[in-house]
Amino acid sequence: MTVHAARTQLSRLIEAALAGEEVVIARGKEPVVQLIPVKRERFRVGVLPVGAVGEGPDFLEPMDDESLAAWEGNT
Repeated sequence: MTVHAARTQLSRLIEAALAGEEVVIARGKEPVVQLIPVKRERFRVGVLPVGAVGEGPDFLEPMDDESLAAWEGNT
């Protein structure tokens, strides 16, 4: 398909590519672009092994005096 024809048929070409058809766009007689669907991988929760991150800090526990002074800029 030529670039000019592809401009007017873009939606149809996208649908064809999504359906698995090979869609090639040419300038004159030279093929220059191939439309292919974007591969979408499923999002996976929990890809790290259990315990890989470790324990996080307890944000509700009071800071020690040294950490509190550093936090307040009194070092």
